[in-house]
Amino acid sequence: MKLFLKVMKALAEENRVKILKMLEKGERCVCEIQAVLGLAQPTISKHLKILEDAGLVKSRKQGMWVLYRLSIRGEGNEYSDMMLSILKRWLNEDKEVDNLLIKLENIIRDCQRR
Repeated sequence: MKLFLKVMKALAEENRVKILKMLEKGERCVCEIQAVLGLAQPTISKHLKILEDAGLVKSRKQGMWVLYRLSIRGEGNEYSDMMLSILKRWLNEDKEVDNLLIKLENIIRDCQRR
């Protein structure tokens, strides 16, 4: 029950859902997510930690950067696997999500320049 509730609580916040929709397009660093959402870096990091604790995202270190991606089936838990599968089919025609993804396409990650 606790794990189920952790996943549901992680998905119950608008900016965390937006982050997941952005990560559907591939791996991202905090600076890219921050640039799109316009939130402070600590806020983005807190959201990502909640998503990671729920099994919805994974992170990896690349030099001084931490890159985040969606968990793939089996990396998270049965609830996160199911919700990610469902979320991929939801909000795909939502104007707000569309605008975020357009903005994301125009972001150049500082770590890509190095």
